[in-house]
Amino acid sequence: MENHINLFVSSVFVNNMVFAYFLGMCSYLAVSKTVKTAVGLGAAVIFVMIITIPVNYLLEKYLLVEGALTWISPKLAELDLSFLSFIMFIAVIAAIVQLVEMIVERFSPSLYNSLGIFLPLIAVNCAILGGALFMQQKEFSTVWESATFALGSGIGWAIAIIALAALREKMKYSNVPAPLRGLGITFILVGLMAMAFMGFMGFKI
Repeated sequence: MENHINLFVSSVFVNNMVFAYFLGMCSYLAVSKTVKTAVGLGAAVIFVMIITIPVNYLLEKYLLVEGALTWISPKLAELDLSFLSFIMFIAVIAAIVQLVEMIVERFSPSLYNSLGIFLPLIAVNCAILGGALFMQQKEFSTVWESATFALGSGIGWAIAIIALAALREKMKYSNVPAPLRGLGITFILVGLMAMAFMGFMGFKI
């Protein structure tokens, strides 16, 4: 249990997808104009991550790596399908994103219109694929560890975009110098937030 808590906290704060690895920056900067759309996209990213990363873990463990197919037949022990990892991971992510898009369009048309093209673009959000590749690199021993990592990474990304959206809404009422208005001040804010999150790296997790 302690290992799962440490992994979760590390995924949210220490190894934050945005501030530690700068993954998913396209949608992060484009959709962080209002808190409402940021919450919607953040929830969608959490949902996609918490499904795709464990599914990709199971795919790798029981289908792709060398010796994974021994549960079918001992003759397949030397078969290595790891070269299909990228294709399989992206296929799973695209399928789940399509499901999320249909759900959001059905139950929240206003949010669907607000997110626009960035909702289907979750499929190519490098934070989602990055989560699957980090899962591969970390070599988790159980699917529950991968699910904990997925939940923490998704929440970390959501916290990052919601925090930036809240700051950008406040910045509308600030006297920002003309040359810095828009993305200029946004890049400065992101840099300062990233430096603030670097403080969490002192945690021994």
